[in-house]
Amino acid sequence: MPYLSSTGSVLRAGAAEQLGVGVPGYAHPLLAPGEWDGLNRPGTPLHWAVLNIDNGPGARPDPHCLEAAGRLRNARERAMHGEAPDDTVRASGGRLLGHLDLAFGSRPFGELISDAQSYLDWYRVGGFYLHHCPAERDRLPAVRRLTSTLTALLADSDSADEGGGHLVLGHDGHPHPGYAEAADQLVTFRGPWTDYRWSQVAEWTAAYEPGRFAHFVHGVPRTHLEEAMRIARWQGAGTIFFTDRDGTRGQSDPFAALPSYWDEFVSRIGPGISE
Repeated sequence: MPYLSSTGSVLRAGAAEQLGVGVPGYAHPLLAPGEWDGLNRPGTPLHWAVLNIDNGPGARPDPHCLEAAGRLRNARERAMHGEAPDDTVRASGGRLLGHLDLAFGSRPFGELISDAQSYLDWYRVGGFYLHHCPAERDRLPAVRRLTSTLTALLADSDSADEGGGHLVLGHDGHPHPGYAEAADQLVTFRGPWTDYRWSQVAEWTAAYEPGRFAHFVHGVPRTHLEEAMRIARWQGAGTIFFTDRDGTRGQSDPFAALPSYWDEFVSRIGPGISE
């Protein structure tokens, strides 16, 4: 049985209702059209998906990414307003997030804001995924300055809908507790199933409602999907991405493509609409 916490009593009662899919970043739409189309399939419980062209927005608008971004954005608008789609697509209303690599705090503030503005101008993203986010207490003021500025940029753009923008900090582990107030969600686990099944949640996370945390796990066997979801719910994760890909056999990024059991994965979560 997985060791989940030092107290063994961190179960969140409402986590099951909020469980949905977060995609940390598929390959380019030209190389992975099936993956991007899969986000728009009927009933997909998508919370958000990350758009990453060239470790950021790239030097100029990419026509293939523009098309993929437009389809996901239009599907969200239809789902949020309860309108009948003009095609067979019926997505669950997931946001598109721009990928900003913080390089653990080493990238200049102005460079990050410039990338963010390009994402807003070209792809009209509804938020940002801050990859390689630092986790130390002394880095927190700089991250708060960045997230406050990103929130203001989103508010001044026409990208964010009535639900506002969405910011996700990609720590990939448990940071200093103060980071929980700097964004909407924190990625507190990103790694292999062999580590996840025995993972331990930080006790301070129990003070937050279900859904504030995201988990990305690779190498999850189909036979252990239910166990993995049970761990996610127990630890208070509202957004997950599980895959049987493990980064071996020529796979540079295990999260860059759909898992072989994608249909079963999303059906176990169930249909839903992003808040």
